[in-house]
Amino acid sequence: MPPSFFPLIYQGFSNRYMFMGYVFDFTDAISFDRWLNEPRNRFATGMETRLLLDMLAPRRGESVLDIGCGTGVNLCTFLDLGLQVTGLDPSPYMLDIALRNAGKRVDFYRGFAEDLPFDDNSFNHACLTTTLEFVADPRKAIAEASRVAKDRIYIGVYNRFAIKGIQRRLQGIFTRTIFNHARFFSIWELKQMIRDILGDVPITWRSICQLPSASGKLICKLEQSHLLQKTPFGAFVGMTVTLVPRFRTRPLAIKYHPERLIGPVAG
Repeated sequence: MPPSFFPLIYQGFSNRYMFMGYVFDFTDAISFDRWLNEPRNRFATGMETRLLLDMLAPRRGESVLDIGCGTGVNLCTFLDLGLQVTGLDPSPYMLDIALRNAGKRVDFYRGFAEDLPFDDNSFNHACLTTTLEFVADPRKAIAEASRVAKDRIYIGVYNRFAIKGIQRRLQGIFTRTIFNHARFFSIWELKQMIRDILGDVPITWRSICQLPSASGKLICKLEQSHLLQKTPFGAFVGMTVTLVPRFRTRPLAIKYHPERLIGPVAG
């Protein structure tokens, strides 16, 4: 039987199902949580967390929205930094686990990345970590994240051109995995989408998990090298967008009535 839900996770849920990507079911949520806790995967998840914090660079007291928060991997990290944390996910099963992991220190919402239930500029930062892969409309999700954040957004995705990404897609052909429902992105595709939506905003990126093995001190040290992370073929890509305020202007018509001259004018 699925775990019982807490009423809190239904706060702000949108009944509009026009944005239906892949929503994790009970089995997916349990499998994903177990996968995160396997020792062999801790190095990669640790690298992803460090990349997120290095690139987003949030400061104590700031607010952050984790879009597609899943089981709450990033939520606890944000809390440890003294941030005001909000998590959103369309899956009640993922939110149930996240609530147990992070507790009531986080404001949880059930909703879709393409239809965020928040006002403009509600947060300092917004992040989409392994979220775009499963949404129905990635462009709309990026636009919504940019709308509710006022400083920076962070996007973390599995790299289409990494060897690991190719392996995951091939694995999905022969066995049932969550990657059957995932869409993989390249750095260039992400940058083009962001430029189309936001214009010429500052964008920085890095990729991690470049090497096939994650064992040994030398390998770990190489993986953390910023020089190696500037190659575009790591299994995981992190991208930060610095949001530039936009001002809408309209011309104002100035009514001007010239003085009427009476009498002859000197030539």
